Amino acid sequence: MQVDEVEFFNRLLDYRNILYLCHRNADPDAVSSAFALAEALGGTVGLVDGCNRVASVLIDRLGIEVVDKPDPANYGFVVVVDTSTKAQLNDIELTSYCVIDHHTTTALTENAEFYLHRNTTSTVEIVYDILKAMGAPINRRVGIGMLTGIVTDTGHFKHASVDTFRTVAKIIEASGVEYGEVLDLMAATPQDISMRIAILKAASRIELERVGEMLIASSHISSYGGSASSMLINIGADVAFVGTTKGESVRVSARAKRDAVNAGVNLGQLMEDISKEYNGTGGGHSGAAGIDVIAKMDEVLHKCREMTKKILVNSLGTTSKEIFEDEIEFKEEEE
Repeated sequence: MQVDEVEFFNRLLDYRNILYLCHRNADPDAVSSAFALAEALGGTVGLVDGCNRVASVLIDRLGIEVVDKPDPANYGFVVVVDTSTKAQLNDIELTSYCVIDHHTTTALTENAEFYLHRNTTSTVEIVYDILKAMGAPINRRVGIGMLTGIVTDTGHFKHASVDTFRTVAKIIEASGVEYGEVLDLMAATPQDISMRIAILKAASRIELERVGEMLIASSHISSYGGSASSMLINIGADVAFVGTTKGESVRVSARAKRDAVNAGVNLGQLMEDISKEYNGTGGGHSGAAGIDVIAKMDEVLHKCREMTKKILVNSLGTTSKEIFEDEIEFKEEEE
């Protein structure tokens, strides 16, 4: 059952020993949302399977107490934060739980006691509205966390909306945090050499296809698929798919530029549709999404490219001949 902000916190008042559970490799949006709720309502922040580098720095700098790989059975109630699929929770068993999430599609709400879902640019923005409805104060630690969550989830405001900026201004005003403090914290995040190697490998294995003036890139590496797909967008791709494997499972991280999204590409819906063909899980945002399936890597990446091309062909009016027969020529720049 979908509830509003007031009903959400009123229902949580009926529970004790609450676990705020973040998805695997939790990002600052998930961690700071869980932390803000725990500070306001009481409870424990749980990481189902670690967190990313920026979230790790955030936890350390703010002194956030977290439990790694918690057992939901040891808690009175579970609030699943910033998570759209069960696969993101490593398929752990949940009994009594609710969901607070902002992704375009979410499959976890079906069996939830209740849920709060909004198509905002970050889960933090929904949490802010809950705190506002409660009349709860936002201290400096919570403010730094929330601002970091918004900045990272919007790609440094590349995907921000008018409402995003309004919420940022209100958090700064309420907490007294300066925006520069958040930038300093993020700048202090160490660069992982393994990630740098993976990104360079992804670039060396790139496959490109063209639809009009749009470029679709795909690649595969052993890890850091999300970072690699973002990198492919930064260096010129309009839509990017990067596959990684874990045992028999294939995970594809997808990213798209705003122009591609405006042309009709909705990666969240695309990933969900493809996942159903393999009885897997997938979803996310229009410009950033992912999929987990049991299949062959080449087959899944091919399907991602083909479905994306079909969307762009219909939107841009480009013929299939231009897509399949035109060659992308790379010419050395004349000195």
